[in-house]
Amino acid sequence: MGASGILARGLAVGTALIALGSCQTMGYYAQALGGQMQVWRATRPIERWVRDESVERSLRHRLERVAEIREYASRELALPDNRSFRGYADLHRPYVLWNVFAAQEFSLDPVTWCFPFAGCVAYRGYFSEQGARRFAARLRDKGFDVFVGGVPAYSTLGWFSDPVLNTFVHYPETELARLIFHELAHQVVYVRDDTVFNESFATAVELEGVRRWLARQGSPERLRAFEQAQERKQQFLALVARTRAELRSVYAADRPKEDKRAAKAAVFAAMREAYAALRREWGGFPGYDRWFEEPLDNAKLASVAAYNDLVPAFQGLIAQANGDLGVFYAEVRKLARLPKARRLARLGGKVSDVTTQDTQRTQRPGEALQWESRTAAEASARLQVSPEQKPSASCLGCIFSRHPVLPRSPPWFEVPASFQEKRRCETCIPNPGASF
Repeated sequence: MGASGILARGLAVGTALIALGSCQTMGYYAQALGGQMQVWRATRPIERWVRDESVERSLRHRLERVAEIREYASRELALPDNRSFRGYADLHRPYVLWNVFAAQEFSLDPVTWCFPFAGCVAYRGYFSEQGARRFAARLRDKGFDVFVGGVPAYSTLGWFSDPVLNTFVHYPETELARLIFHELAHQVVYVRDDTVFNESFATAVELEGVRRWLARQGSPERLRAFEQAQERKQQFLALVARTRAELRSVYAADRPKEDKRAAKAAVFAAMREAYAALRREWGGFPGYDRWFEEPLDNAKLASVAAYNDLVPAFQGLIAQANGDLGVFYAEVRKLARLPKARRLARLGGKVSDVTTQDTQRTQRPGEALQWESRTAAEASARLQVSPEQKPSASCLGCIFSRHPVLPRSPPWFEVPASFQEKRRCETCIPNPGASF
């Protein structure tokens, strides 16, 4: 289907869904649809960028490497062979969107938001940084812990052709490969209302893919550097897990709120001290400094936990399949068809409280609590789409969203100053949803 046909379908379905909600809902879906359209308009096939001699040589060379990684993904990793990551778009900003995470002051459970078709997720994505921070401010005013993270990439699960973006194209090659492998993995399996399953699966695929890619490239030094980075990340994640366990004890205690606040602050202060010790152990490696620069709270911890809980279980399935990724994907598809509790039991692990405890729900201003299943079914009927089908528009504010910096962008990657300038200028340009 041509771009104009996709846009027409996106506008039609987006308009129908917007009509079902309040003004705030309309604003949110409008910015989602507008942001997706902006990406479409900016995308050109990679081969056209490569042939264009007016494009900087460094970018053309990098896009050639992207094309090689993309071919490898389908040929060797059995990832979808479609048009995703075969186009490139320059959005003139450092992130494609910004995600908002929230949690109650004395809870590690993330707030979730639910949408027709896409289900419920533990974050809310905005193509406008201003829009994300305005929404975050409203949540803070209500007493929530809130974290806003910039997102360099996202997936529409294969329903549209996701392009390579300027927000990540200049990452170190290993990081670029892992990101592409991760996003393509979302097109293999995606389970409604199970963020941890989805992200853990895609992360397991990306790690396996990068190891194979580096082995094929004959780069033992880069492979060792990658393994070292993975070891450091596991140490960081272990620190996050310990902090969560300590906070869980604090929040469960029967004590005054003032005492809990003081204990909570002490736990986060200890986390900073523990990271400083890790940094010294790493010889001064500053990889996670940026993560610790902003205030630490429950929402920020939730944004990390959602990526990693089930990764070891999926890696075990790869081993059981003797490394045959086609067999592995088939087994994961079987798991995806199971009820959530049985799926977790089959994976043989205990997921952290981010998934096993009841998650907190929030209200959109002027609305009843979330989209009830009846409302979603009515929306499907009006659009002639069954609830089991993929969305036939722009994923409308949910499944295109991605989690923040860890581990999508390398923590040591600095945003070029030119991006910062363009981001400041962009705030003066009207964009769909900027006023919502």
